[in-house]
Amino acid sequence: MVQIAPEGRTRSEFMVSKGWVQGVALVMLFGFFVMGLLALRTYTDSMPQPDRVVDAQGEVVFTGEDITSGQQIFLRRGLQQYGSVMGHGGYLGPDYTADYLRRSATYVLDQLEGAGEQDPQGALVEMMRTNRYDEATGTLELTDLQVQAFEEVQQHYADYFGSSTTQYGLIPDAITDPEDIRQLTSFFAWTAWASAAERPGHDYSYTNNWPAEPLVDNGPTADILVWSGLSLVALLAGTGALFAIYGRWSRSIGWHSAETRTLAFKQPGEVAVTPAQRATAWFFFVVALLFLAQALLGGAVEHYRADLSSFFGIDLAQILPFNLARTWHVQLALLWTAASFLGAGIFIAPYISGREPRNQHWLAYGLLGAVALVIVGSFAGEAMSIFGVELAKGSPLWDMQWEYLDLPKVWQGLLTVGMFLWIAIIFRAIRTRLRTENRGNMPWLFFYSGLAIPGFYAVGLLAGTQTHLTVAEFWRFWVVHLWVEDFLELFTTVMVAYIFVMLGVVRHRIAMQIIFLDVILYSAGGVLGTMHHLYFSGTPVEHMALGAFFSALEVIPLTFLTIEAWSFLQLGSRQESRSSAPFPHRWAVMFLVAVGFWNFLGAGVFGFLINLPIISYYQIGTALTANHAHGAMMGVYGMMGVGLALFALRYLIPPARWPDRLAKLSFWSLNIGLAWMVFATLLPLGVIQLWYSVNDGYFEARELNFITRPGNAVLEWLRMPGDLIFIIGGVLPFLWITWLGVRHRIRSTSLEIPVEQLFVEEQPVGPGGTGTGRGSA
Repeated sequence: MVQIAPEGRTRSEFMVSKGWVQGVALVMLFGFFVMGLLALRTYTDSMPQPDRVVDAQGEVVFTGEDITSGQQIFLRRGLQQYGSVMGHGGYLGPDYTADYLRRSATYVLDQLEGAGEQDPQGALVEMMRTNRYDEATGTLELTDLQVQAFEEVQQHYADYFGSSTTQYGLIPDAITDPEDIRQLTSFFAWTAWASAAERPGHDYSYTNNWPAEPLVDNGPTADILVWSGLSLVALLAGTGALFAIYGRWSRSIGWHSAETRTLAFKQPGEVAVTPAQRATAWFFFVVALLFLAQALLGGAVEHYRADLSSFFGIDLAQILPFNLARTWHVQLALLWTAASFLGAGIFIAPYISGREPRNQHWLAYGLLGAVALVIVGSFAGEAMSIFGVELAKGSPLWDMQWEYLDLPKVWQGLLTVGMFLWIAIIFRAIRTRLRTENRGNMPWLFFYSGLAIPGFYAVGLLAGTQTHLTVAEFWRFWVVHLWVEDFLELFTTVMVAYIFVMLGVVRHRIAMQIIFLDVILYSAGGVLGTMHHLYFSGTPVEHMALGAFFSALEVIPLTFLTIEAWSFLQLGSRQESRSSAPFPHRWAVMFLVAVGFWNFLGAGVFGFLINLPIISYYQIGTALTANHAHGAMMGVYGMMGVGLALFALRYLIPPARWPDRLAKLSFWSLNIGLAWMVFATLLPLGVIQLWYSVNDGYFEARELNFITRPGNAVLEWLRMPGDLIFIIGGVLPFLWITWLGVRHRIRSTSLEIPVEQLFVEEQPVGPGGTGTGRGSA
């Protein structure tokens, strides 16, 4: 039935069954209710941070404040972008939890053997696994040998971080203050203690016996093995259910179920362009510049792994140390893709509403300026933090944050505000359409999915530099996983569906079914699947159980999308063959098809490879993690960002100046270059690293010496051709296309445009003559 909207307007009917909304609500309520329980357990039953750590005589060795200060130093100086702690961070330096555990255990074992202990190995295991933490007083007691090991390892870190050369890829004299070294070592010592000391009432440590360390009897627990097996069962059962459902209802869901129509696609130059749409050309040009910077920084990061000593004769670490290069590289991966989504949202909004408010383009330019300010400010803050500039030292607002949230808190907050301003700009553009639409129809879905982007990014503000490590990891991965892998996926799905509604390829009803189905499939595994990042972060075992089980289900929607990709291509081919006008978005669509391919391979296959608890136990923080990250982040969101830009630029660049060959070159070069990175270097190196971790030990597999071995260095060098293809053949042509958009963009033609007017539906040819156009749908 038709609903009455405010001001006397009528609202359109809901286009699909209410069962879809009920399904989404059920999945979301279940997922976030359980996540709320897990949040409570994270706060109440994570590994404890002692108030005081004392020796056998009661003398204070270090305090809880020292641990927190050490954590801040670790983040402030960009060390999480160099090495890792509890398995999370950079891949060049060691994992400092495993590093401290091995070094302290080796020292204690040597002392026991030197003292003539009859069973030194047994005495070591007993000492390290015994939990001497008193919860009532907040006091942790260490043995005399453990205290001596602390002093010994502290000297090692003083020598390491105080090196006057760039031999480790860090700036010379990176950290020389003895108090900073003591606090940093206190932080590492605390995480190592939690990785060996047994959780009260259990026979495994707070980290589920991670890392694998035979010296302290750390090995896979029963939970790790059992939940790995059950995850495989869940995947098989879920995949079987998917194919059963698909076989039963394949004619009523999916891309291929759209009605067949004869269309004439409106050509670039015929489509009205508004001032705000014209302003997005600058968005996409900035996107391309950031993309180029990110790719070049990625090449620098990779070169450190291939040749740590010099960059073709230049001591690069003097001005661009590894941790700064990786910080900027990771930040830009998020920033340029997000900026492309912002620009695409502004571009599409007028086609949704059929109008554009006056002065909307000034708001778009203002948003772009704010984004540029955040990028420049955060990059400067990160550089000052890593180089130890006093202005950036000691303030939680200006210190670097956790990996992927590296930008100092003040800039992180401003970025969040900027994204809320973006959704306000979108709302301003489409509010007249929203007033006439049912709150479950496509325009509202577009708004909801856009609102989720700043909403879930804002959760990262809960992870501060002073926050307990386990709690910070819990909230940080709401951004890394939920924001990126679930709600950006949702926005991606809505954007793609809406684009093809605008092009007439699918009807609204079919597009909405696809959106609701994808939300259900993604969220069923994606929400609780977030916990697969927290297997070994000091959380209770239920985080691992639920994370393993539900993350296995995340492969199922990616399998569905792969199946549907063929129907999607066939549908597009049929529409193009019937159209009296050429399809103007071939390469934009090809990038969207690439998204489906990399979603299955990079996010699905490579993600599942490392998500099983038993695999993650040995490989976390190795090249297999980077393999998944590159395949998923660039393969999905990178390809999507480029595809959305090309879709908009096709209408902004005059037809006579559109460089179709450059778009083709960019598409193939980006995909070939990415595949080269993955299959020539990251995947084989990750498999080798996994083998060494299982056979020799996690400590050995994460040593800097392992990466710089001649055989492994060859694999790193083999990535260079792929990087060159990616940058020269892929990024640079895309940059030139965006420059053409800025330089030759079509002048604004109107503030009032027909709704979703990118095609004309034609009458079929009758027996007496030619068909006639009926206007836009």
